[in-house]
Amino acid sequence: MKADELFSRPLRSLDEPADLSASQLLVLSFLGLVTVGWLGFLFLPGLYEGEPLGWVDALFISASAVCVTGLTTIDVPNVLSFWGELWLLALIQAGALGILTFAALVVAAVGRRSGLDVQEATSDFSAILPTGSARQMLWTIIGFTLTVEAIGAAALFAQWYGDFGPARGAWLSVFHAVSAFGNAGFSLFSDNLMGQQSRPLALLTIGALIVAGGLGFPVIQDLRMRARDKRRRLTTHTRLAVGATLVLVLGGAGFFLFFEWNRELATMGFVDRVANALFMSITPRTAGFNTVDYDGITNASLFLTFVLMWIGGAPASTAGGAKVTTATLLALVLWARLKGDATVSIAGRTIPAETVNRATGLAVGMVLILMAFLTLLVAFEPALDPAAERTQLVRLAFEVQSALSTVGLSMNLTPALADGSKLTLVVVMLLGRVGPLAVLGAMALRSHRTVWRYAHEDILIG
Repeated sequence: MKADELFSRPLRSLDEPADLSASQLLVLSFLGLVTVGWLGFLFLPGLYEGEPLGWVDALFISASAVCVTGLTTIDVPNVLSFWGELWLLALIQAGALGILTFAALVVAAVGRRSGLDVQEATSDFSAILPTGSARQMLWTIIGFTLTVEAIGAAALFAQWYGDFGPARGAWLSVFHAVSAFGNAGFSLFSDNLMGQQSRPLALLTIGALIVAGGLGFPVIQDLRMRARDKRRRLTTHTRLAVGATLVLVLGGAGFFLFFEWNRELATMGFVDRVANALFMSITPRTAGFNTVDYDGITNASLFLTFVLMWIGGAPASTAGGAKVTTATLLALVLWARLKGDATVSIAGRTIPAETVNRATGLAVGMVLILMAFLTLLVAFEPALDPAAERTQLVRLAFEVQSALSTVGLSMNLTPALADGSKLTLVVVMLLGRVGPLAVLGAMALRSHRTVWRYAHEDILIG
């Protein structure tokens, strides 16, 4: 089946052969890519500096790369050879491009085939996405991705070639540019980016790549079209995604400066403190690079990081999480209810009830999944003394949220996890990566279903 025919064909009847739906194709493609990466780590020659990985760690690294998470059970630069790093980078790039491509296709499909309320919410997306076949859209996304990554790599190379030489500097620049734009968070430094604390330009370059990858292709395309035509109105989604991102980045940086001024940032100069605080605000949504030890930050910073990981980036992007638009919409719903409004409005537009319901369902689902898999990890990890178990619970919750939002931050816990916990996190990473997109893809098939409901009966709330 051609890619651009995926969403245009009518629903089949029950007696017709069962073709794969868009959501099933998405899940199977990611599972297939994880399997290919896993087998590569197990059987390809020359990937390691020493002993090869066992099957659990190989599967974990493959899933983390394909899901652009960044959690790792190994010291990447000391365990993997150049060819191993190249294999890892190929999996990161394939995972990021797969996310962007499917997200753009499904947004266009939803706007074309769903009911009037959803069409009103997505018609602007259909207008800004590239016209023509799915193949043309794919090439547009690949071209945009490679262009942004090349610019980022050039900017990093200008800062690193003096320290590492032309060849090593070029490889480090390319790897970190791809990892940053893909919101993957894998680094070729053993301490991640803690050694770059005093390199504000490098941190801001990587931070800019993270934000660009986390805004989503529809937002970037809308901004490009607005730059060409000043009279063109930005979509409500773009306004919401960009505005909320700015608030979270700048507001988060301010809080991190306050919380860590005399803690993790105490030894830095003013400029470095500001740059690192900005980076601490950007990376939880959802890149996974770190310039500080997250096992040593204050409880206030830890909780703020947890919240930012839960929120994540924008829809149809390489970022994970509940999504910044979901969190903002929930806040708008609360504000509307406090004012007594029956509908949610912003920027002169009313948000469809279907969108509000999806946002609420996604938020609840993220919380329930977190609770369920945290319970599994607590069961898999060995018992400790009561005081240590309380600390371990916080670290495990941080780990599960990081995996579910495909962030990659850790409180130095990932390598020490039991095999059962590692396999659990593989499932969590896959759910966090394909879950929201699979739900969005299913919307493209809803328009032909018969809509019915039971009789109303109210319940008490609050």
